[in-house]
Amino acid sequence: MSNIVDPLVGQIAARVRTERERRRWTLARLAEISGVSQAMISRIERGESSPTAVVLGKLSAAFQLSVSSLMALAEGTPSGQAETGVRRRADTAEWRDPATGYRRRQITGPRFPAEIAEVLLPPGARVPYPAAAFAFVRQTVWVLDGHLTFHEGDTVHTLGAGDTIELGEPVPCTFVNDSDTDCRYAVVLVRGERP
Repeated sequence: MSNIVDPLVGQIAARVRTERERRRWTLARLAEISGVSQAMISRIERGESSPTAVVLGKLSAAFQLSVSSLMALAEGTPSGQAETGVRRRADTAEWRDPATGYRRRQITGPRFPAEIAEVLLPPGARVPYPAAAFAFVRQTVWVLDGHLTFHEGDTVHTLGAGDTIELGEPVPCTFVNDSDTDCRYAVVLVRGERP
């Protein structure tokens, strides 16, 4: 996806760089911790490449942030928009994974105590996240439409519309849409305490 089509690419680029620099990490250090190549991180930080959901998962895990937290920080509050009150759908940016077509829209603002995101997972999409992406968070996934096959470590859950799953201890997780229709779900999370 080109940077012109997705305005969030620049915001994600700035947030990844900010998080890396806040920790005083070099590109090499972030690459080592995340498992994402130094060249890819550099392209992301320059806004030349839109990261995939998998890459965002690895980067957020390295920063000990959830993907939702990283996206909420990247999106911030648009200029002139209040942090509380009504947020119109038309004013809320939607990020699209260039590899899978997965779409994510942050529902809550960066200062709200719980993070809520709406995700649309197209047919055939498979999005894995490392266990570290789930560290220090309590998370519930609520299927709104369609069917979701959710791999929580070695356990596989088949979820339909209205079903929820509250995640336990951090393990690698994979979101899969094995059906021929879109799956829409909400991710609700709160940060837990660090050990």
